[in-house]
Amino acid sequence: MTKKELFPESEGTILSQLNAHIKGTLMGSLGIEYTAVSEERVEALMPVNEHTCQPFGILHGGATLALAETVAGVGSNVLCQDTEWSVGIQVSGNHIASARLGDKVRAEGVLIHKGRRTHIWRVEVMSVSTGRLISSVQVTNGIIPKEA
Repeated sequence: MTKKELFPESEGTILSQLNAHIKGTLMGSLGIEYTAVSEERVEALMPVNEHTCQPFGILHGGATLALAETVAGVGSNVLCQDTEWSVGIQVSGNHIASARLGDKVRAEGVLIHKGRRTHIWRVEVMSVSTGRLISSVQVTNGIIPKEA
């Protein structure tokens, strides 16, 4: 799928296509839903449920990092040329608080560096019900050519 097919001119269409495109993937299994996409900011929601929790009923750190890397990856792919794509090369997160079963978390990724071959994103994951910061994550993406 080309960038033009995935990201036509209107944000509503971009969100619809992105959300449809993740069915059958890890992102779909985690229940991630994109809510805002631009060249410098991406937002998504994820439920805290049986697919994203530890056995203790709190959000699993790995699910949180998957959400953050997903948000940053979409942001970098928006910036890529049609002949490129992004791959995560480093994810570093600090888990600050917990989110409980039944909550939702909102991830907001902001571009903090746009180089030719790397992008760096800061992603904050917040509880929707309490507004508390759950995790602060930094994601570095490598920009690579698509294989022919």
